[in-house]
Amino acid sequence: NEQVCVGLKSTCCFLMLLDCFSGVSAQSFLHCFTLTSSAFNLQVATPGGKPIDFVDVNESNMRWIQDFRMKSYANPAKLESIDGARYHALLIPNCPGAMTDLANSGYLAKILQHFSTENKPICAVGHGVAALCCATNEDKSWVFQGYSLTGPSVYELVRQPNFASLSIIVEDFVKDSGATFSASNPDAVHVVLDRHLV
Repeated sequence: NEQVCVGLKSTCCFLMLLDCFSGVSAQSFLHCFTLTSSAFNLQVATPGGKPIDFVDVNESNMRWIQDFRMKSYANPAKLESIDGARYHALLIPNCPGAMTDLANSGYLAKILQHFSTENKPICAVGHGVAALCCATNEDKSWVFQGYSLTGPSVYELVRQPNFASLSIIVEDFVKDSGATFSASNPDAVHVVLDRHLV
């Protein structure tokens, strides 16, 4: 399966999403898509090429989501068929389901290994940071060992009703894997840039 980038721009960006019980934040996706589509050709992908399951849809983003679903590029490619070498950047929006679907994905691990080796930009937002946890080297070390990054803190996660059933706590994983976790005030915008990882 050859992936085709949509549009007229010369640089391809791989926009990663997932489909699971927790879905993708509609607002995060809207911002990520509108900001990047002006500079990149975007390819949306999900495990199995399943339709995007948007969560937190409200009056302010409902119309945009409805319009987006009508576009040809709204049909995701299969994550399993993505060749990381064909893309220049990777963006993982806030996906509460990343802790379930992507944190253990062997397919995503290969893509992340390629992006890390080639120093290609990787941006993970909010719960999407959990997707980075799947990227291990052959010696089982984490690809992002020694990096600084952020994501939902334990304090933020513990307030969620499903905290006890979370399969991964990003802050703990990051620290246990030899990286530095940076947190700010709960629910505050906090960005960490380390090499090619945002």
